[in-house]
Amino acid sequence: MKSPKHFLSVVVPIFQQEKTIIEDIYHIISTLDQIRYDYEIIAVVDGTTSDRSFQRLKKIKSRRLIVTGYLHNQGKGYALKFGMKLAKGDYVAFIDSGMDIDPNGISMVLEHMEWYRADAIVASKRHPASQIIYPTHRRIISLAAQIYSRLFLGIKVTDTQAGLKIFRRQMLRRVLPRLLIKSFAFDLEILAVANHLGYKRIYEAPVKINYDFSGSHLQNKLLLNLYRSGVDALAIFYRLRILRYYDR
Repeated sequence: MKSPKHFLSVVVPIFQQEKTIIEDIYHIISTLDQIRYDYEIIAVVDGTTSDRSFQRLKKIKSRRLIVTGYLHNQGKGYALKFGMKLAKGDYVAFIDSGMDIDPNGISMVLEHMEWYRADAIVASKRHPASQIIYPTHRRIISLAAQIYSRLFLGIKVTDTQAGLKIFRRQMLRRVLPRLLIKSFAFDLEILAVANHLGYKRIYEAPVKINYDFSGSHLQNKLLLNLYRSGVDALAIFYRLRILRYYDR
């Protein structure tokens, strides 16, 4: 029986996933059909002219699926914020498309949300119960990001970048209007701002991940994204500690 108390919104940012997106969304639907909450899935196509992801998604017949997007690629953070603004749930989660992250993790972060009465739950690659296939160099980068976010931004979780998180809607109402990051550092900014505004009940849950970074094209793209995320991370610190922008 579905819980009468809570409604779950799951935002899925999508960029150039036309080959797998239908299978991915059906996988998420199948997973969410097993939970005890009513739900909606908001699929946000980050650039409808990039490929045929939007057209393929429109072929899925499900009353729980909302397909939306905009013409040109803006970045993962922009897509997430776009989808979160449309969310009706009092719990709002997001999961990366591509299924590197097992969608069963959605039920895991949801249960942790209730167990801890949390403001947010982040899936963490560094959680002792997590099952991950992850290159060594990425583990080193993840550790460096953890140290930076703890020392300079006050975030106490061990992993800010895994593409699965859940938030209380009340928290998002205060946090979202303050966010500026459009790219991959959006995760870092939303946690930093939430923590800064007094939402301290941010905890971790295990996750199952299989990341494949093979191929020179993916490696080059990874390095570019890391560079941009590093610049954004410094900008978050500047706005948080120097400008006090997020206090406004």
